[in-house]
Amino acid sequence: MKKSVTRIILLLIVVAFGGSMYYLYQKNAEDPVVYETEQASTQSIVKKTVATGSILPLEEVLIKPNISGVIEEIFVEGGDYVKSGDLICRIKVVPNLNALNDARNTIDEAKIGLDDQLRNLERQKGLFAKGVISKVDLERAQVTYDQAKQAYGAANKRYDIIKTGTTRGLGQSANTQIRATVSGMVLDVPVEVGNQVIESNTFNEGTTIATIADVDKMIFEGKVDESEVGKIKEELPLEITVGAIEDQVFDAVLDYIAPKGVAENGAIQFEIKGTLKKQDSVFIRAGLSANASIILGRADSVLAVKEALVQFDDETKKPFVEIATGDQKFERKDVELGISDGMFVEVKSGLSKDDKIKVWNILEEPEAQN
Repeated sequence: MKKSVTRIILLLIVVAFGGSMYYLYQKNAEDPVVYETEQASTQSIVKKTVATGSILPLEEVLIKPNISGVIEEIFVEGGDYVKSGDLICRIKVVPNLNALNDARNTIDEAKIGLDDQLRNLERQKGLFAKGVISKVDLERAQVTYDQAKQAYGAANKRYDIIKTGTTRGLGQSANTQIRATVSGMVLDVPVEVGNQVIESNTFNEGTTIATIADVDKMIFEGKVDESEVGKIKEELPLEITVGAIEDQVFDAVLDYIAPKGVAENGAIQFEIKGTLKKQDSVFIRAGLSANASIILGRADSVLAVKEALVQFDDETKKPFVEIATGDQKFERKDVELGISDGMFVEVKSGLSKDDKIKVWNILEEPEAQN
């Protein structure tokens, strides 16, 4: 019995020893982890944030009529260049019957007054010839007659203006002739011949007949998220790319950041504006969608490494890299970093271009992870 127990124990010891040897053999047979290395390079790093928006004219003027009526003739179309004072269109007046009737009554009243003052003047002339009244009384009667005559003429002109929109002697200033108030390009003519238009007054902004703008002065108007607005400031340079114009980058300057944000789709957006530099070779149409890269910082021709090569101390949070000192031997080296574009980061000190940096964040194979 004792011999059987002893044999079993010895057998278990041999099996355990054999298993241990096999485990050590397999462990030694595994390939060691070989870390690759990379070197720093000279890069131009640009730190930027992107805003979406569109290209718009700096100044856009809406031409509106001062009298209601129907468009009789249009002299311009979109894309035409006009100067201040050029004729845009002509309006045919559709008179208001009440106003027309009141003007007609005013003429009749003025005619009655004029006839009465004419009789009075003739009577005063007769009395003056007989020496009954003085010359002052005659002159006073003459002035009263002249005023009545003027009132009668004004009443007739008012009637003509209400009926036709103009009157004799005011052809160049007629309200029926709509003229450009500024020089520039006609961007849009939203009306057609036969359309009825409403005058611009205190209670109504009126019908827009044409839109005129100086296309040599264009701006980028867009929005940035609240997470980015704290990083930007006025006078920063912009790089504008327009989707409809390929392989072209337009320079601009950020000159406006809205002090108040607006909620859109659950996020707060802040409006920004940037003035484009004048373009002589490329024509940018108003309303084109565009993206603006706001340059937050730039470092040209500096020593840089990939951000993935940089490690951070768990306690001090200071950056460092591991430098190769031999075959698969590395030592820690603290570095001072500059600006980053998300891919590369500037190295201000602590590293040379010849140093070989350990690629430390190697992803394990799926089988090894399991």
